[in-house]
Amino acid sequence: MKLGIVGLPNVGKTTLFNALTGEKAATSAYAFTSVTPNVGIVQVPDERLDWLAAVYEPKKYTPATIEFVDIAGLAKGASRGEGLGNGFLAAIRQTDALLEVVRCFDNDGLFTEPMDAARDAEALELELILADIELMERRAERAKKAAKSGDKKVKQEAEFLERLIAHLSDGKPARAFDFQPEELALISDGGLLSIKPVIYAANLDEDGYAAKDQNPEFKALMALAEAQGAKVMPVCARLEADINDLPREEQKEFLEDLGIAERGLSQLIKCSYELLGYISFL
Repeated sequence: MKLGIVGLPNVGKTTLFNALTGEKAATSAYAFTSVTPNVGIVQVPDERLDWLAAVYEPKKYTPATIEFVDIAGLAKGASRGEGLGNGFLAAIRQTDALLEVVRCFDNDGLFTEPMDAARDAEALELELILADIELMERRAERAKKAAKSGDKKVKQEAEFLERLIAHLSDGKPARAFDFQPEELALISDGGLLSIKPVIYAANLDEDGYAAKDQNPEFKALMALAEAQGAKVMPVCARLEADINDLPREEQKEFLEDLGIAERGLSQLIKCSYELLGYISFL
């Protein structure tokens, strides 16, 4: 399972990637620091498996894992080749699902635009939809030409593609399209980007994380995700990275002092694992 970490520049993607994986990928206040995707393997926390291992003391046990890919920040216009353009989109095509990091914190030194979590989430979604429209239009053109031969199956494909293009043109992602089983088979080559399942990682600062239920940007992102049938996981990427730097025995004490029962990082990993319908059988 490969999950791509995406988002606008400087929202904390690589900081979150480092916290998730224990890697030390470079971060900076400049866009496109992560030109080449960073890749790391993460074990899925499973208290049941840990308990069984402690009881039976097997010589070896293998937890489930997720491969996280830190993809360069999105530039508006990526679907037209701006920023890292096609490279950004190609990296997304190689993933099974998306973890979109959305800024829910203020930093006047990094950002000129005011914080707007829903706007930022919609900006990335739009670029994926536009890329899908371009891809499907090329495919529909080929299907329409081939349908002139009278092939009924090809004609049905052309009609399906036109309906899908109309859906995308309304600003709706492919994952919200009502596919028939035979239609899903037609697009099973993995070309569509907006069909990929999404989790929103609401990246808050420490104060915002502690009072997330009162954070207007977090609530706006929750409302957007609910309308899309997506999940939102709150996280403070900087705090998680700092916790990772502590000795293991001090981490639990630190979390208890903050009144945190379970790290947001652990919840995010579990949610990522569940996103594609993976279930662990013991």
